[in-house]
Amino acid sequence: MKYEFAPAEKSTVKVTLTFSPEEWAEANNKAYLENRKKYTVNGFRKGKAPKHVLELYYGKGLFYEDALNILFSEHYPEVLEKEEKSFTPVGDPEVTLGEEFSEENIVLVATTPVRPDVVIGSYKGIKINKFEYTVTDADVEKDIEATRERLAESVEVTDRPAENGDTVNIDFEGKVDGAPFDGGTAQGYDLTLGSGQFIPGFEEQVVGMALGETKDIPVTFPADYQAEELKGKAAVFTVTVHKITGKKLAELDDEFAKKMGSDTLDAYRAKVRERLERAAKNRSTNETEDAILTEIAKTATADIPDVMIERQEDASLQRMEYNFMYQGIRMDDYLAYIGKTREEYKKSFEEDARRAVLHQLIVEKIIELENITATEEEIGAKIAEQAASVGKEKEEYEKTMDARQREYIENDIKVTKLFDFLMANNEMVLFTEEKPAAKKPAAKKPAAKKPAEKEE
Repeated sequence: MKYEFAPAEKSTVKVTLTFSPEEWAEANNKAYLENRKKYTVNGFRKGKAPKHVLELYYGKGLFYEDALNILFSEHYPEVLEKEEKSFTPVGDPEVTLGEEFSEENIVLVATTPVRPDVVIGSYKGIKINKFEYTVTDADVEKDIEATRERLAESVEVTDRPAENGDTVNIDFEGKVDGAPFDGGTAQGYDLTLGSGQFIPGFEEQVVGMALGETKDIPVTFPADYQAEELKGKAAVFTVTVHKITGKKLAELDDEFAKKMGSDTLDAYRAKVRERLERAAKNRSTNETEDAILTEIAKTATADIPDVMIERQEDASLQRMEYNFMYQGIRMDDYLAYIGKTREEYKKSFEEDARRAVLHQLIVEKIIELENITATEEEIGAKIAEQAASVGKEKEEYEKTMDARQREYIENDIKVTKLFDFLMANNEMVLFTEEKPAAKKPAAKKPAAKKPAEKEE
């Protein structure tokens, strides 16, 4: 087998493999031996007919496709191994036959998407925002209160009206211009007041209703409401409260702290602060590193193959699906609710996917340009650190590691060194204004969705 390769458009490489008649004959024979049991010819037991008989009976090219697959699968990996320093495949090749195919002229052409080279205009001497987040006493108390809310005991309320935070079991019937509309009616519906689950104005007017009370609630559907016939329309919902369920929070004392794994309330507060400070440090690091790459990307170009973008989109879609699973929501139900196919929804990640791939290429390129490496001592220290975290000796822990784990540690050290280098070689300016956190409303179970609910 002979081969040659050459760069092609859109970060692909064309690998041309040329096979001798002898190699073709051998592959054809292998294809015959592997597939002869599929065919029957009168006068022969199944699978025992000679190759030339099968070719006479079914056609000369009976085993051609299988023979070509055999040649490619046996020889293409050899080419990739020999040329690993020349190009890095990032997806499956598109394989075609060369022109004028015959048993004396066997040529396969593999067009393979490869990792693109990224051209960076500048990555030093740039003015870049640096983010630092601190933890206040108020942050600690807010986190503790959230934990108390999460662990609160549900109690049935009979001696007061409904309050924000209560869950009310209600019947409701909605009417527009005096007439009911599809999906505007429900019985025995559990609604947590203040959750923002229903359209603006609905939950606020349920607050203050007493057990057994019936009340007409006027609301206006948002102009961008998902149901076309209800956009901007005034409606009246007749609501009856059947049950009010409130929360009984645990006392904030040493007993509560012990339930949370600390001896005293002060020790628990210190533990919460430590966790929040760790999270704040990670947030500061992540946003600063993202700011660095975002600035560098402004002068960077790369012809990124579609397969790399699609792979990143798939990863984002899978993470989203896992998040839904944790909330007890099926992805297919959510997609049906928002009226999108899986492919359409995946495409919503395209911009972020392209950005993530470009950032990764920039990281790899600068590591290469600056010859950033991880020494054996550094890798060993990191392994020892991980071993200690699970209560094992380094030697014992190292025996359980595979090559991928070690490679991950090596890359992690390189990336840490890279950002240390970039922070030292750029003008890092403290960004003091608090960045608003991205609001990600908890997804609602589509099965429980009512027209009175607020559109996500």
